[in-house]
Amino acid sequence: MNFLAHLRLAPEQPLARVGNLMGDFYRGRVDKHLPWPLQEGIRLHRKIDAYTDAHPIVRRSVARVSPARRRFAGIIVDLAYDHFLCVHWARFYSVSRSSFIREVYMQLHAYRSLMPHEMDQVVRRMTQQDWLNRYDDIAVIARALDRIAARFSRPVSLLGGGEEVYRHYHQLESDFLKFFPELIDYVAASPVRPVYSGDQVDEKVP
Repeated sequence: MNFLAHLRLAPEQPLARVGNLMGDFYRGRVDKHLPWPLQEGIRLHRKIDAYTDAHPIVRRSVARVSPARRRFAGIIVDLAYDHFLCVHWARFYSVSRSSFIREVYMQLHAYRSLMPHEMDQVVRRMTQQDWLNRYDDIAVIARALDRIAARFSRPVSLLGGGEEVYRHYHQLESDFLKFFPELIDYVAASPVRPVYSGDQVDEKVP
């Protein structure tokens, strides 16, 4: 799953949300000196990714990507699924998408000092350019895939990957609408310990 899904699936606690996003930028064993909610967020991110990668519906989505871009199918599907979460937000959540994203941007800004450098730079661009609200535009997804492709030192087939989303749009949408409720249920039943605001008594906004 991509940024918006990880943030929404995290517990409603600022550091847990930051941690669930941090999972994309944090490697290796989780540092036990990190605030507890941050640790739990990173662990939940990893559980979500493992569940998603192994799920037969997601694998079906990956298989829809052409062989020429199959190496990057996971990236393409992740961004496509965030697009569909934007489009179908009201099916799953009563809080408005814009209100949720506004709150998340404030929380991410408050804890930037705890983020790895790469994450801090991504979060800065995310909030300044309002990526999460703009994911409802499929053209934005296509441009995001091209930006990722541009980070490679040599040309890769991910460039133009938006074509895969356009070509298989309705099939990918159907996959997402079947998969996401199962992911919500999985996270709700996750053995990762729930995170409460009082778990970390020395937690302070930088």
